Amino acid sequence: DIYTTDHCPLPLPPGHRFPGEKYRLLRERVQAPLPPNATLFQSIPATTEQLLLAHDPAYLARMESGDLDRGDILRLGLPWSRELVTRSKHSTGATLQAARSALRDGIGVHLAGGTHHAFADRAEGFCVFNDAVVTARTLQAEGIVKQVAIMDADVHQGNGTASITAGDSSIFTFSIHGRKNFPFVKVPSDLDLALPDRTDDMLFLEAWKHGVARAFHLSKPDIVIYLAGADPHEQDRFSRWSVTKNGLADRDGWILRECRDRSVPVVVTMAGGYGKNVHDTVDIHTQTVHIAAELASSK
Repeated sequence: DIYTTDHCPLPLPPGHRFPGEKYRLLRERVQAPLPPNATLFQSIPATTEQLLLAHDPAYLARMESGDLDRGDILRLGLPWSRELVTRSKHSTGATLQAARSALRDGIGVHLAGGTHHAFADRAEGFCVFNDAVVTARTLQAEGIVKQVAIMDADVHQGNGTASITAGDSSIFTFSIHGRKNFPFVKVPSDLDLALPDRTDDMLFLEAWKHGVARAFHLSKPDIVIYLAGADPHEQDRFSRWSVTKNGLADRDGWILRECRDRSVPVVVTMAGGYGKNVHDTVDIHTQTVHIAAELASSK
């Protein structure tokens, strides 16, 4: 099953750098036509009770009311609006829905999500709520899973995820990211692999395969939440790496096959992607969806 938040539009000023257009283009590409045996669903928003499993009540109240100061808005990188809060709730809920599909079918996909810079008490880097942690803790609270692994292949380190789950041995965090890239102050994950500028396919995939194997060994997860960022791509505005589309396809195939072969359900989120040409970003996210669909069909 594939989940979309594209029915929750986010009004932004003209020329804003947040890549809102990519979500519409991705949904259109995935629908034309849908992969065999795939079904596209609209998202259901996360509830307040679910959001509070990862976020402070005071932060949630401030975000709901728009009681944010200039520093809050600068850290978020987006203007506050009720539409932003609604979309963020739907995006978090879609990752949870995709996780439920993964537990049933082996793989579930969300065409957005991966908002790993959201902290318990603040937004950052276009991220309002931390969908991966909300999803993990909701499933745990329901008694569906015990151990969760969040495997983050966005080019930026998952600082919010690492912060919220610090000291929580039931959620294992693995992030592979650019050493000199945002965020410039990292929060230690359970496993961090920080790679240099101009990292190419060979170095990236060698480190990725090692990290995935290590993360499985250390966490023994009941489910994996995978952040399949498109921003490691060589033509991404914020990448600083030299990873190709083929390299990213190999990355996706590797982790999804590892999950299948270990009989571990996996939920796939799109995370970042800011291509100089938006169609490069959409190409990368689309190939992620199709690789997931092909592996789901081959079970």
